[in-house]
Amino acid sequence: MRIATWNVNSVRQRLAPLLAFLRETSPDILCLQELKCEEGAFPRMEAEDAGYNVVLHGQKTFNGVAILSKSPIDESTVGLPGFDHEGQSRYIEAVISDGDGGALRVASVYCPNGNPPDTPKYAYKVRFMEALTARARALLKLEEATVLAGDYNIIPEPRDAHDPAAWASDALFLPQSRAAWRRLLNLGYTDALRAVTDDAGLYTFWDYQAGAWQKNKGIRIDHLLLSPQAADRLSRVEIVKEARAGDKPSDHVPVCAELV
Repeated sequence: MRIATWNVNSVRQRLAPLLAFLRETSPDILCLQELKCEEGAFPRMEAEDAGYNVVLHGQKTFNGVAILSKSPIDESTVGLPGFDHEGQSRYIEAVISDGDGGALRVASVYCPNGNPPDTPKYAYKVRFMEALTARARALLKLEEATVLAGDYNIIPEPRDAHDPAAWASDALFLPQSRAAWRRLLNLGYTDALRAVTDDAGLYTFWDYQAGAWQKNKGIRIDHLLLSPQAADRLSRVEIVKEARAGDKPSDHVPVCAELV
């Protein structure tokens, strides 16, 4: 089973790249973030024509998350339990049949950016991460194969940034942000990419400005966190860099994990 996450940075603007990715990579499950549209404006017909069931939590102009699945979606949870601040659409969770008589629980997560750090935006990021940690802890008690996939807006380690010093005072790399990331791992979740490689220079985001893509000045902020039951099935992880080189690309690229 191939599970992918992708911040598309406006699903309507990236519809052609999205459909190409579904056709060429054919993930079984795709978690999308930053849809930037309400439910009625989501290209549901195009996704269904490509062979996918859809659940989404939309919002006009900002945020928005979705889960696309080839298999039936048995149930879904809209919104992060225990967190209902300002009505931002940043979390959706679903239970999906795995084709072998079992099921997989998947969440599409779009964590707040938090910049500037000396404003309420960072406090909002901290509160969101606290609620996400509580939900992640509760899900572990179910002892299910679970994948928490999305744009976490956290650079976990210096090796996850081309120039760590340039991010030292950014909300994505502050010690408090990285500590929030470690708390998720310390619960028992596995960073899928780091389970298969220790290499530095593996990025999922390149800014549109200053030739960041051309100079490979990227950061890794898009992650798949696996429960122990999912981590035991992990066989491969791929960052689909070529998605950044196409026409009108998102500033993020998909990350795919394969479970056996």
